Amino acid sequence: MTRRFSISTQNSQISVTNDQNHVGGMVGVWNVQNASQIIHTMLYALQHRGQDSCGITTVNQHELLGYRGVGLLNEVFDDRDKVECLLGDSGMGCVSSLDPVELRTLRGLQPLIFQHENQNISLIHSGNITNAKSLRQGLERQGAVFHSNSDGELLFHLMRHSGQASIEGQFKAALKQFTGAFNVILMTNEQLFAAVDQHSIHPLVVGKLAESSYVIVSETCALDVIGADFQADTLPGHYWIIDREGARQVAYQASDSLAIESFEFIYYSRPDSQIHGVNVHRARKNMGIRLAYECPAPKDSIVVGIPNSSLSAAMGYAEASGLPYEMGLIKNQYIGRTFIAPTQDERESKVRTKLSAVKGIVQDQSVVLIDDSLVRGTTMTYIVKLLKEAGAREVHVRIACPPILFPNYYGVNTNDNKELMAANFSIEAMRQILACDSLNFLSLEGLVESIGLGQEGQETGLNLNSFDGVYPTPLSDYQAAFEAALTDRQIQYFKERNEGHGCE
Repeated sequence: MTRRFSISTQNSQISVTNDQNHVGGMVGVWNVQNASQIIHTMLYALQHRGQDSCGITTVNQHELLGYRGVGLLNEVFDDRDKVECLLGDSGMGCVSSLDPVELRTLRGLQPLIFQHENQNISLIHSGNITNAKSLRQGLERQGAVFHSNSDGELLFHLMRHSGQASIEGQFKAALKQFTGAFNVILMTNEQLFAAVDQHSIHPLVVGKLAESSYVIVSETCALDVIGADFQADTLPGHYWIIDREGARQVAYQASDSLAIESFEFIYYSRPDSQIHGVNVHRARKNMGIRLAYECPAPKDSIVVGIPNSSLSAAMGYAEASGLPYEMGLIKNQYIGRTFIAPTQDERESKVRTKLSAVKGIVQDQSVVLIDDSLVRGTTMTYIVKLLKEAGAREVHVRIACPPILFPNYYGVNTNDNKELMAANFSIEAMRQILACDSLNFLSLEGLVESIGLGQEGQETGLNLNSFDGVYPTPLSDYQAAFEAALTDRQIQYFKERNEGHGCE
């Protein structure tokens, strides 16, 4: 029998405007004492990956227990009893972003739970399936009834209609039908499964706590907080199965090349995480070092990073340029991440309350302002104004990644051409809009070499579609809309690339 889930609805006024599923943070544990408390601790290390909702599920003597809700971890699990009452030695948890249907109905809050073949299944999904609409329509024609917009529910229906006898066979058959980016954790009473897409676009790692105790997480930083030993990255086109026999990694189809989302290094992941052997802080610092060589600034300047994801790059820029690194901006630590806020109004509100200029540092100074990326210009426009109002005589903006020219359909919140500044304006036009004294970006080659995944041959090991419009998987249901919405600058980029030229 399955105990009814409790659903918390605080903060349910959050609004979302697009229909993509998004990147989140996920945890799975197997044969771990006090599983719910371990999951809760690890999710705090992943809170930066999703700030709209969270939840935990555990298995206790063939019974699924769970609690989930809208809000941050400390809001949903505001009473320790909500964690401690989730008994069992295996479980899963997540921090997520939401889509409009999930918010209105609360049906898509994760972890999802299903009754399937006389047993209970719980699952978590992160990323975005690009052929989800087509698959959903096909299943509906076969009689499937959907209750949410979640790709996780789609996975469950594909399993039910797979014709395979075992849960593992059903899981494998369903995975083969997906295109796009996905990480999935699925739990039954007796097994824990975890899978990535054909290119492992978003990281998923396995760690070990004891001889037969395993954990699966989105980032290695969550292993560190509980003292778990890193075991392996999940390979492209593979899934894990963990049970009484241990943990083993299995290919569900011929393995494709690695294409880790470059934004994992640029923005999403925590600086202390390792992604396929590369430390995130080191990669970001390398970006700053390379940026200093490619885009120098006036010699009498100070270097200021925008907290927090830009600080590593700012350190590298200061080190390479020989300019002093100063704390010219202060962050309100109680405000969430602006880039993953779901609406423009929320992003602008967060920017206004998130940052303050240190007048005693920036007054009468030429400031080299380092940011990890420039997407919509919301944050940067406000910060340039903030620094100049605090007395900065010049503000030179340096961006530690290339211009974001193309939408991302793999769970990164940049899928609208109208919101992408570089897709609509030249660098000089952007500079004028931002009202800064100069604006420069890291080159694509500089980004790849700064991360340094060290893949063999011509492969970089990275998904760079936001910068070059080359998508590692079919866009499927998004292809027609992508082509119809191409801006003049995007068309110009493709034309000049085909002719062997770059685009300003």
